[in-house]
Amino acid sequence: MSPDLERLTATFGDAFGGAADGVWTAPGRVNLIGEHTDYNEGFVLPFAIDLAARVALRVRDDGVMRLLSTAGSESGITELSVGDLRSDRAKGWSVYPSGVVWAFQERGIDVPGFELVLDSDVPLGAGLSSSHAIECAVATALNEVTGAGLDAEELVLTTQRAENAFVGAPTGIMDQSASLRGRSGHAVFLDCRDQSVELVPFDAAAAGLVTLVIDTRVAHSHADGGYANRRDACELGAQVLGVKALRDVSVDDLDEARGLMDETTFRRVRHVVTEDQRVLDSVAALRGSGPAGIASLLDASHASMRDDFEISCDELDTAVEASRAAGAIGARMTGGGFGGSAIALVPDDDENRVRDAVLAAFAERGFGAPRLFTVTPADGARRLA
Repeated sequence: MSPDLERLTATFGDAFGGAADGVWTAPGRVNLIGEHTDYNEGFVLPFAIDLAARVALRVRDDGVMRLLSTAGSESGITELSVGDLRSDRAKGWSVYPSGVVWAFQERGIDVPGFELVLDSDVPLGAGLSSSHAIECAVATALNEVTGAGLDAEELVLTTQRAENAFVGAPTGIMDQSASLRGRSGHAVFLDCRDQSVELVPFDAAAAGLVTLVIDTRVAHSHADGGYANRRDACELGAQVLGVKALRDVSVDDLDEARGLMDETTFRRVRHVVTEDQRVLDSVAALRGSGPAGIASLLDASHASMRDDFEISCDELDTAVEASRAAGAIGARMTGGGFGGSAIALVPDDDENRVRDAVLAAFAERGFGAPRLFTVTPADGARRLA
């Protein structure tokens, strides 16, 4: 038994007495490329990472949820009734398991009460989908203990429904898809229109590279207005262009589109359309030349998010610029933006120099020190014990 699993089961026993019915896990994710394309029915290329949320759960017969987390600053057991769930009653992280229960119930699935302990090493607010990792771990557990039998596609939509309607964050399906459908050594090429998935080899180590995450520690929240404003602009752009979603607009259509909408809306549209193409080009590169072939596409993606979608920030730009200057072959912010993390593809021999350069650049600009760590593609949500 791993130390993480030992700690989780011990915490469960101390809090609730006895053993859990099982332990389930779901990973966070890094998005290689394809930002804000998912809710535009486009393409994304994330991978599940070797940092995850784990939940120990035991069914109760009284309709009460008792929730405890070992992570973050919150402490103590939260009690809620599965028969009377409302988002304004769920505080802090408990909104995520509550939302999953609510979404299961909306599907007509009878969810019993349960005791749950959460342990997670996915950094909070880093743009690595810590909230979706929790939701997917809980959904995987409830899918088993209720006998619901939902397949991966149904679990994706159920957790998306929890996030949109209960948590109040208008996210797409990328994060859940990576967490539920990821595989070690691969990125998840997802068509967000039909949920079709292809696993694309992504083995940075074999190419002499590491995927370095630079967590700026600038917190972001999808429930804030910036994300919703970008989504509204995309929907407006699609409406003006007479298409179902921006997925249906090609790069060749952009010159005509410019004359049909205001400049801000056009730049939002241009980001999504060109980002979809960058995803397709990245998949082709990974299947051909390998991880090094996507380096310039990462750079172009960051420039588009900085200038057209305007979701970067000084800390993210510093992370990208400093890592590139020190030897990274490509870098971009990752996640929804307005803070969070950047990723850089770095040759093995240059990792320490890139780390030192990023830390020095942050200190020189008076920013708080970022957290730096490497990630590798991992398996998706599953039962651990």
